[in-house]
Order: sequence, then C-alpha cells, then structure tokens
Amino acid sequence: MQASAPSLSPEQLDELQSLLKDWLRLTGRTQSDLRRALRAGSIRMPVLLEELQRTWSRQGAAGLAERLCAIEAQWLAEEPGEDPDVDAANDPLANSMGQLDLLLQEIRADGGA
Repeated sequence: MQASAPSLSPEQLDELQSLLKDWLRLTGRTQSDLRRALRAGSIRMPVLLEELQRTWSRQGAAGLAERLCAIEAQWLAEEPGEDPDVDAANDPLANSMGQLDLLLQEIRADGGA
C-alpha cells in the first residue's frame, strides 16, 4: 500500500493525452468542451491533464475512468435526439463510450481499482 497519493507516470500521461485527443475527435468535441466539463482553468492540454491527474490522485484509475464516462454521458445528454435506428457499430459516439468502458476494464484488470 502506498502512503502517498498515486500519480500518473509520464508514459501514462502520454497515453491519456492520446486517448483524450482520439475521444474528442470521435465525439466531435473540442478541448474547450472538455475544459468546461472539467471546470479547468484553460483549454491547454497540460492543464486538462493536470486536472485529470488530480482525479487520479484522489480516486485512482477507477475514479478517473468514471469521471470521463460521466463527461461522456453529459455530452450525450446534450446532443439533440439521436436516430434510434443508427447502427451502434457505425456510431462513433457509441464506439468512444465502448473505448472508455474497455479502458475502465483494463484499469481494473491491472489492479488500479
């Protein structure tokens, strides 16, 4: 057991940054949208990552994944009515949510939960 709060390694920060960029692109969102959802002080990626690292330090990997999933759910709720007949396999929003779910499963499998 660690006595101090865990922090993300430089490699983990790089992976998180790549995930965020892909997620924003797939959802049609911007760093500004993410800044608002995180209530961060800037749209700059280092500031957004710093905010997410604070979540990681307080709540661990599961808390970080849950926060990102909550943001995704909030964004989906803001979307005007989606066509229920859209094939989920071709829906980038559904695919990005699936990626977040896979991330959460991977984190838990690595013992981060």
